[in-house]
Amino acid sequence: MKKISYERIYQSEKYLSSLGEVEHRALFGGYALAVNNTVFAMVSAGELYLRACEESASYFVKQGASFLTLLKRGRPVLLNYYRVDETLWQDQERLLRLSSFALEAARRERCKRFKQDRLKDLPNLTFQLELLLCEAGIPNEEALRTLGAEACWLRIKRLNKHLSYKVLFALEGAIQGLHEAALPAIRRRELIEWYKTLPAQ
Repeated sequence: MKKISYERIYQSEKYLSSLGEVEHRALFGGYALAVNNTVFAMVSAGELYLRACEESASYFVKQGASFLTLLKRGRPVLLNYYRVDETLWQDQERLLRLSSFALEAARRERCKRFKQDRLKDLPNLTFQLELLLCEAGIPNEEALRTLGAEACWLRIKRLNKHLSYKVLFALEGAIQGLHEAALPAIRRRELIEWYKTLPAQ
């Protein structure tokens, strides 16, 4: 069964690669699929299940899709994930669209959970930058501090190819609680030197 699940995981990662880098990890006796740490699908017993959301409701209700049930402490628990049947596997365009709905819904929920810890309330961080950080799996100040300015910049660069190196100063300033113009010169130079070591943009 584990082999069957892994085959389905690799198939899912291949089909859904345009959503971003799809990663998997063991969860609740199955496997969670995530993009930038945002879980949007599950694989259990060799079957793929997508997170149900308002945008996909018309599909899974019409199809009479079955929902994922897993055992938690010996008791069956119904999860908000519906099964991808063989017909949907054959319709890759629809599968990708429904998966995109699931991912966006999961991102919204993730950001909502952390809304009391708003990134935009930190120095230098605009609402637009907060949205980018959330999409990149950095929903709060703790995650920002844990990853550091450089790692956060690389994550949001994947979402916005035109991201300026100056955003590095904004991120570092937010971490230190300073306006970017007040960043110590030594730290500013370190960030510039790090940026110069990156492959040509």
